[in-house]
Amino acid sequence: MTNLIDDQAPLARSWMAAELRVNPARVLQTLVNNLDGMVFRCRMDEHWTMLFLSSGCLQLTGYSPEVLVLNQEITYAEITHPDDRARVREKIMAAVAEHRRYRVEYRITRADGTVCWVAERGAQVTDETGDIVLEGFVEDITEQIQAQHDLASAEARYRSIFEHSSEGIFQTTADGHYLNANPALARIYGYDTAEELVAALQNIGSQLYVDGASRERFKQIMAEKGYVQGFEAQVRRHDGTIIWISENARAVTGPDGAFLYYEGTVQDITETKNYQEQLEHQASHDLLTGLPNRTLFADRLNQAIRQADRNGFFAAVAFIDLDNFKYINDSLGHKAGDELLVEIASRLRGALRGGDTVARYGGDEFVLILNNHYQVNSVVKVINRVLEEIQRPMTLEGQELCVTCSIGLSLYPTDGGDPQALIQHADAAMYLAKQNGRNNYQFFTPRLNELAVERVTLEGSLRRALEKDELKVFYQPKVDCNGRPLGVEALLRWFSDEHGAVSPTRFIGLAEDTGLIEPITEFVLRTACKQAMAWRAMGYPPMQMAVNLSARSLKQPDLVDRVMAILEETGLPPEQLELELTESMLIDDVDQSINVLSAFKARGIRLAIDDFGTGYSSLSYLQRFPVDILKIDRTFVRNLELHPSETDITKLIILLGHSLGLKVVAEGVETENQREHLEALHCDEFQGYYFAKPMGPGELTKHFLAQQFAEG
Repeated sequence: MTNLIDDQAPLARSWMAAELRVNPARVLQTLVNNLDGMVFRCRMDEHWTMLFLSSGCLQLTGYSPEVLVLNQEITYAEITHPDDRARVREKIMAAVAEHRRYRVEYRITRADGTVCWVAERGAQVTDETGDIVLEGFVEDITEQIQAQHDLASAEARYRSIFEHSSEGIFQTTADGHYLNANPALARIYGYDTAEELVAALQNIGSQLYVDGASRERFKQIMAEKGYVQGFEAQVRRHDGTIIWISENARAVTGPDGAFLYYEGTVQDITETKNYQEQLEHQASHDLLTGLPNRTLFADRLNQAIRQADRNGFFAAVAFIDLDNFKYINDSLGHKAGDELLVEIASRLRGALRGGDTVARYGGDEFVLILNNHYQVNSVVKVINRVLEEIQRPMTLEGQELCVTCSIGLSLYPTDGGDPQALIQHADAAMYLAKQNGRNNYQFFTPRLNELAVERVTLEGSLRRALEKDELKVFYQPKVDCNGRPLGVEALLRWFSDEHGAVSPTRFIGLAEDTGLIEPITEFVLRTACKQAMAWRAMGYPPMQMAVNLSARSLKQPDLVDRVMAILEETGLPPEQLELELTESMLIDDVDQSINVLSAFKARGIRLAIDDFGTGYSSLSYLQRFPVDILKIDRTFVRNLELHPSETDITKLIILLGHSLGLKVVAEGVETENQREHLEALHCDEFQGYYFAKPMGPGELTKHFLAQQFAEG
C-alpha cells in the first residue's frame, strides 16, 4: 500500500500544480474548506467583525459563516467567553503592536450553549483597500485542554497520595541512592523528613539493609523479572533499631528500554513478623511446659535418624507415660496437675544430655530422643536416671507426692526405619511396662507385634461397618456468644457389634492408613448434606454444615467433582457446606492444597482450618490459603481458664484471623468462664459441651434446635 502511494505521489503533485495554474482560487478554497477548524479575516474593532469565515465555522461554533460575517446576527466578540474577552484582546493587540504573529487560547460559547476551548493563530495583514486586518486560523482544542486538566489532576492526586500515604514510597538508582522518598518512608526509617533521608542514605546496600546481600537479591530479582513483590528484609532505622520491611517495586525504563530507576512501596511488617514468630513458636512447642511438641519432635527424630546413618550410631526413642496421673488430676485438681507436668518437664530436661530431645507428646505423655549411642547399656543408664529423677518427692498443694512413670523404648534401626514405626513400637513397649507393674522400662520386642493383630481385626470390622450400618453421624452445634445456632459440625461415631463404641482416635487413623477413609468420608458428607436439607424441610433456617476432610481425600484428583456431585444429589446449596481441614494436611503440598481450596472457593463452598495453632501456623502460608474460618484448637481454650495470664496466644490468633478477614471459631468451650474470655477477645463463634454435646440428628432436633429456635 505504501509503495502504491509513493508511486502515485508524483502524479498527484503534478495534477495539483496543473490545477493551481488553471484555477488557483478553487484549489485554495477546497483546501480551506477541508481544514479541521476555521479560517478567518476580521477587523480589529470592538466586535472582532468578521469579514470572511471558512465553512469550518459551522462545525466549530455551531453558527454558519453568514450569521457571523459582518455581525449579521451575532458578533464574534459575543461568542467569546466573557471571562476571556479582555485577555484575548490584550494579547492580540500586543502582538499587533510588535508586528508579530500571535497564538491565544480561550473559550467560546457555541450556538447550542456548550462551551469549548479554541486556539487562535493569526497575524496582521493589509487588505486590498489598505486597511489593517487580522487573518488566521481557529481550531477546537477542548480535548487537549481536558487532557491537560486530567493530567494536572492526576499529578495532584499522585502528589497527595505520595505525601499522605501510610506506605513508604521511593525511587532509587541501581547503585543504591535515593532519588525521591515520601514522608511515610522517612517515618518508617526513623528520619524527620524525606529530604533528610535522601541526603543521609547514599548506599542502601551498606547503610540500610542488615544483610547487604539482600540488596543484591533485590537487584537480581529485578534483573530477572523487572519487579519484586513482597520482598522481605531486615533494615536498620536511623536510631540503629532493626525492623522488618516488605517491598513491592518495579524497574522503570525509558522509551528506548534503558533502565532509569527503581520505584515502589515499603511497609513496616515488624509487628506482623513478631506475631508470626510467636505463632510459629507455639506451633512447635507445648504451651504449658515449653517443651517441643509432636511437630518439632518428628522433625528432630528425622534429624536423629539421618545422623545415625552418617555416624554409624543408633538412636533410641523413649515413650514415657506418668503412672496414675488421672488420680492426681482428679484428687488435687487441674492446677496441681499442670504444676506436676511442668515439674516433670524440668526434671526430664535435667536428666538428658545436651544433644538429646524431650518433648511433650500429649496429656501426661512425654517422648525422648537419645542420640549417638554405641550400645544399649548407655541408653539404660540414661533411662534409669530418668526414672530416678521423676520419682523424687515433690510438693503439690501442700502434699508431698512421689510420681512414677512407665517407659517404652525402641531403637533405630533395629526396631523401625522411620519415625512413625519407632514411636509406635516405643508406645507398645510402654504399655508392656504398664502391664509389668509400672515404674519400669521395657524395650520393644517382636512379640509386641501381637498388638498388630488387634489392628488387623479392627480393620476387618471397620471394612464391614458401612455395610452393617454401624457408622453414625452425630452433630455438634456451632453458636454465637448467646448460644444461637449458626451451624453444626458432622462427627463420625462407630458402634461396633464386635468392639462396642470405638473411639475415633482408634479408627480414624486406621481408616486413613488403609484407604477406607475415602468411602467413609463420602458417607459422612452425603449423610450430613441430607440431614441439612431435612432440617430445612422442617422449617429451620439454613445452617452451615461443617464436614471434616481427610489428608488422603485432599490428595484425590477428583475430590472437587465428587463433593459437587453429592451436593447436586442432595440439593444442598454449596454456600451452606463448610469443609474443615487441618494445617498439617494443607502444608504437605502447598500448591496442590491451594489449587483444591481455590476450586472449592470458586464454587461457593466455605473453608475452615481446623485445630489452628497446633501445626504450621505460618503467616506466609495462611495468607495464601483461600479460607474463610480459623478454628482455635481446644487446648488453647482450656488454657484460657487454667492460665488466665496466658491468653496472649489466643488473642493473637483471633487478631490474626480478623486481620485476614476470617471468622474465628473456638472449639472445646466447656465453661462459662471460657465463653466469657473468648467473647471478650471478640471470638466470632463457639463450639463445645458448654453449649451442646455431639448428638444424633433426632436428639439434636428435639433437645437443642427446637428449643433454641423456639426461644429465638
